[in-house]
Amino acid sequence: MKNIPQFLIAAPTSGAGKTTVSRGLMALLVSMGKTVQPYKCGPDYIDTKYHTAVCGRSSVNLDTFMASEEHVRELYACYAKDADALVVEGMMGMYDGYERDKGSSAEIARLLDIPVVLVVDAKSAAYSMAPLLKGFMTFRDDVQIAGVIFNKVGSPRHFSMLQEVCEELGLTCFGYVPKQKELEQNSRYLGLDFSQMGGDDSLNQLVKTLKQHIDVKLLLKRVMRPVPKCPRGGAKKAGTWNILVASNEESFSFLYKEHLDILRTLGKVKYFNPELNKAFPKKVDLVYLPGGYPEKHAERLSRAEKTLNALRDYVEAGGRVLAECGGLIYLSQGLVYDSSPTSFSVCPLAGIFNVYISMRKVDRKLSLGYRRFEYGGQTLRGHEFHYTQYMQPEGGDMLMPPSVAKVYDARGNLTKTPVFRYKNVIASYTHLYWGEIDVKQLFER
Repeated sequence: MKNIPQFLIAAPTSGAGKTTVSRGLMALLVSMGKTVQPYKCGPDYIDTKYHTAVCGRSSVNLDTFMASEEHVRELYACYAKDADALVVEGMMGMYDGYERDKGSSAEIARLLDIPVVLVVDAKSAAYSMAPLLKGFMTFRDDVQIAGVIFNKVGSPRHFSMLQEVCEELGLTCFGYVPKQKELEQNSRYLGLDFSQMGGDDSLNQLVKTLKQHIDVKLLLKRVMRPVPKCPRGGAKKAGTWNILVASNEESFSFLYKEHLDILRTLGKVKYFNPELNKAFPKKVDLVYLPGGYPEKHAERLSRAEKTLNALRDYVEAGGRVLAECGGLIYLSQGLVYDSSPTSFSVCPLAGIFNVYISMRKVDRKLSLGYRRFEYGGQTLRGHEFHYTQYMQPEGGDMLMPPSVAKVYDARGNLTKTPVFRYKNVIASYTHLYWGEIDVKQLFER
């Protein structure tokens, strides 16, 4: 059986440099002529964009809250086809999950039986790294730490002190990333800035830095594993649906690779940009409105009247629509903004649901976490990450629609998240994961 490098990049805490090192190692391996299949632990949409831009292969999310262990193993194996290296970027701290270590990067590493490359922020520390690293080496005997990469190292002398720590512990040190301001990622809005993802000078500089300071050959040697076998059979015959997927750079940009593959089993998939003033094709069986940042482009969406009218006509004729977070915002009456300390203004949108979305400072609140609810005879799972809130403006005379499901968080607590339905339109703030659900069944009454 063929062996290829396979590893998960984790860190003790968020902000240690996982994305920088992951992106750099992926690019470095690609520059060596390897076909790299990237993955991301958890529900994150943005890091996967970095991966895809660097590797030229769609990055795949691995999440043990939103999917079963069997499904996660299947995803990992089946998307590994024809790859020369498999690189998984972890999330948060290595053992941080939705309940202790459930759903954590460590759980993914354990589930897939792949070694961990630990990225540690070594700024302003030397021998104090010893107890930290010792703890990660011994905390769980079913998670293998292949070695460590130190980040934000101040000097060669600083690195030599860190090497002494590794020698004392018997831990492989693959190298380090020197402290360089230009290598630090800029943060923006809800996550990382993905408007400048690949092929730029900073990426080239990062690859050059890793070549100089990391022993890549040693790393690859230590993480060789047999190629996982995909349990799926041959390609299934595609269905007959005509499917439209909203997609553009920001407004509707949160798409799981797995979702698109599932839609292709249902029929023919086409894309449209709701910011452009164009009507729908005549025959459509499903419109998918994924998440993104429509609130950043509300005026342009509002001005695309042909698109909005086509969507309204489609909905009133009984057309199927599945909308998630940004999609819900688009289907609302409009976005409400502060126009003065005592008044507000509204940017109208599709108006499918009798609900407004507040962008007012007084309503701004982070809603973050996993979500679960029962609907259409199925258990649906997903996650939320948004600051906007649904509302009814003061003095409004229309009733907000009731939620058609009770939505719970990862620990079973009831949330205020609604699930709206109008005719054959289903919308929620929850970004659903479809890997183990029947999308068609959602619309059956």
